[in-house]
Parts: sequence; C-alpha cells; structure tokens
Amino acid sequence: MLGWALTFLVVALIAGVLGFTTIAGAAIGIAKIAFYVFLVLFVVSLIMNFVRGRGANL
Repeated sequence: MLGWALTFLVVALIAGVLGFTTIAGAAIGIAKIAFYVFLVLFVVSLIMNFVRGRGANL
C-alpha cells in the first residue's frame, strides 16, 4: 500500500514538472488516500498486536 502511495506521488511530481496539472492533481489525491489508508491499517495492526500480546509458547 505504501508502495502505491509513493508511486502516485512520483507520477504527480513528474506530471507537475511537465505541466499536466489535472493529472498531477489526480495523482496527488490518490497518493493521499493510499497513504492515509496505509497509516490507519498500520495503527490498527499496532493496537491489535498490543491487545493480543505474545500468546502462548507451544
């Protein structure tokens, strides 16, 4: 997921340099959404890890 966010960020930067403002705006929007989804999933996985603990050693 983070890879997709970085990919869209690079596409947005290249499009912005070349002057394609609508493509750059769309790529930036997608990159933001992908980044926030990744961030939320990361925080949820951290919380779940602390709630569950290490578990039993078999």
